[in-house]
Amino acid sequence: MSDLLGWLPELLVAVLASVVAITLHEAAHGYAALALGDSTAQRAGRLSLNPLRHVDRVGTVLVPGVLLLGQLLTLGRVEFMFGWAKPVPVDIMALRNPRVGMMLVAAAGPAMNFGLALLAGLLAHPLEAIAGLLPQAALALGFRFIALSILANLVLGLFNLLPIPPLDGGRIVAGLLPRSLALPYMQLERWGILIVLFVVFILPRVAEGYDPVGWALRTVVAGGFDLVLLLSGNGR
Repeated sequence: MSDLLGWLPELLVAVLASVVAITLHEAAHGYAALALGDSTAQRAGRLSLNPLRHVDRVGTVLVPGVLLLGQLLTLGRVEFMFGWAKPVPVDIMALRNPRVGMMLVAAAGPAMNFGLALLAGLLAHPLEAIAGLLPQAALALGFRFIALSILANLVLGLFNLLPIPPLDGGRIVAGLLPRSLALPYMQLERWGILIVLFVVFILPRVAEGYDPVGWALRTVVAGGFDLVLLLSGNGR
């Protein structure tokens, strides 16, 4: 019981950081689509900052929950998060310029995450300013939330830029390809989640030592974390 209570603060800040990152990522898609002429998300009630409107039972609850508990049980801390929300509905043909609009709507989610990562880094300064007024445990938890917010947003933003439909990166690539290639490329979307799960989770276990996507994400996330600290005035 005492071990569970020890994990509880870490669990709560990790969940909060992930929920904010996922919710605003999806809302950004909807607001970008609305600005570009498509009101589908608005009519569906998805232009909302209410996390419950974006919840996918598997991607938002089950998968992150297993990762959280697994890491807390084995490592005693959270080092990696993965999940997804219910996709925001977008009618590409309702956009004023469907090809360009599709890319901009897709890019809005990762852009929001990178902005949130920078904002989290900037929050370290006011927290430091009131450090003397806070209990040590609360101060440590505040800095842990900032670190996990940066991590969650970088992982979510960079992961979604992988060039696999239906991830945002896949939609951006489809918009850049000639129409003759874009249409068959987007046919991969029906298998997209299976491809992602295979490449990211299954392949490294089947082919031991072969994990190019995981290596790239870890390398880029680590570099991105340092860059966020530098840009937010926390670097050395």
